[in-house]
Amino acid sequence: MTRGFEALRDRPYADVLIIGGGVNGIATFRDLALQGVDVALVDRADFVSGASAASSHMIHGGIRYLENGEFRLVHEAVTERNGLLKIAPHYVRPLQTTIPIFSTFSGVLSAPLRFLRHGKGKHRERGAALIKIGLVIYDSFSRGGGRVPRHAFHGRRRSLAQLPELTPSVKYTATYWDASLHDPERLALDLIRDGEAAGGDRARAANYTAAARAAGERIVLRDEESGDEIEFAASVVVNASGPWTDLTNRALGDPTSYMGGTKGSHIVIDDPDLLAATGGRELFFEHSDGRIVLIYPLKGRVLVGTTDLEHDMAEPILCTEEEVDYFFDLIAHVLPGIHVDRSRIVYRMSGVRPLPGHGDLAPGFVSRDYRIEAEPLAGADGPTVLSLIGGKWTTFRASAEHLSDRVLALLHRPRRRTTKGVPIGGGAGYPVTERARRQWIDAHDAIVGAARAAILLDRYGTVATDVIAAIASDGEDEPLADAPTYSTGELRHLARTEQAVHLDDMLMRRTSLAFVGAATPEVARQVADAVAPVLGWDAAAVEAEVTRAIRRVHAADPTFDAERAVA
Repeated sequence: MTRGFEALRDRPYADVLIIGGGVNGIATFRDLALQGVDVALVDRADFVSGASAASSHMIHGGIRYLENGEFRLVHEAVTERNGLLKIAPHYVRPLQTTIPIFSTFSGVLSAPLRFLRHGKGKHRERGAALIKIGLVIYDSFSRGGGRVPRHAFHGRRRSLAQLPELTPSVKYTATYWDASLHDPERLALDLIRDGEAAGGDRARAANYTAAARAAGERIVLRDEESGDEIEFAASVVVNASGPWTDLTNRALGDPTSYMGGTKGSHIVIDDPDLLAATGGRELFFEHSDGRIVLIYPLKGRVLVGTTDLEHDMAEPILCTEEEVDYFFDLIAHVLPGIHVDRSRIVYRMSGVRPLPGHGDLAPGFVSRDYRIEAEPLAGADGPTVLSLIGGKWTTFRASAEHLSDRVLALLHRPRRRTTKGVPIGGGAGYPVTERARRQWIDAHDAIVGAARAAILLDRYGTVATDVIAAIASDGEDEPLADAPTYSTGELRHLARTEQAVHLDDMLMRRTSLAFVGAATPEVARQVADAVAPVLGWDAAAVEAEVTRAIRRVHAADPTFDAERAVA
């Protein structure tokens, strides 16, 4: 497969250049390709390896944003959640969510005052009355197209019957539905695939390609693997580099001060008792400091998060030991009988939210909405640079549509079609009923067996058809010795068709091996051996890639000893 940088070098111009391969940049790439626009996308590292890789794996309306007065954002987010349940059912699925509540009327008076004071003043716990008001508003936004049930309130007795490990001090629980996001990185890869399919050679995406600097009215793109550089021309530049937006603009010769993102970390825990205590639902609640946190069962593990801390983008983005202590404390807050220690942590994630600068405004009150800023590159005659400020996984389709509309206006071109209701990748034709699912699995039983077909359908949606065909034609397909749900032919297909460059691309983004804690040095070596023929690695390269990958998998963990792990 031709690498993305090579395709850009062969034709160093496009109508639009998008800088940043997170979900918002990639969704804009897809949207513009569907409009017939000649579009190119670059990311200095792998696709979705920055802020988009450290999400809470949720597609949600943001009920807590109501107390900030962000009704427009919540309405849009709920609408987008409902839409994604339909167009991406292979990765976006209904998620039952329960809020443990410890008081009745607390916060009813103080919450409006804190809103008026921009988060300042003494925090008061959110009680049942305040949460009830929020959920009634939240449910109202789902009318006319919602696919999730309305909320329900329960008292202590019924709450403890449903979730026996909840603290006995709970007074009520409120249960409502949002959506889970399984394999966010793979959803983003589906968006790239859709864009490339729609645009052909007029839709080119390149990872490990940096926007190094401006050269007059052009932008110098650098291949981060070879060091080669080209000058690239575009009529419009979209800066979708998230928390790095100001740094990107500075590199292009236009210093800006738009951003003020906050760091959010998560840990993934492999603990059967904690998993069972969740009852298969997300616990979403207020910790003792007023921060909204979550305990979320996913892929047989439990995701716990998140923090909201100021961060200097010049510093490493780490999930610190203090944050881990905070996570253990929040578990004990609602599940006091469950004891978890650090030996159960299999993965740490940490990222910086692409939030706007906010001065002394409390982090929890910083708007999660997005906006678009426009500046000319290299003076008045240069191409317009559109910078996306904000954006989140839930609203990626809507923010991409807004960005694309601004681009189309600058290009004086009409919108051909909306992306609303257009299936994403493996969501096209995805079997949403048990009967349809059984029929799909039966149709592929003779090739890979029913059990394997079911795994691949869950993993890729209907794109699994291409994966199964590749497995069937591989000739040497074997399950990995230490991760047998993945096979060598499957991995070679991913490496060949999805622009994988390094082993960590495979472990962290083409598969979920890292997330579930399965990316051990042994598994890393087995994956490397499998894809080495496709990526041209000799024995020395395999060893170098294993060392690099293990470091990258544990990059957010300041306590990890990489030297000992790969020795």
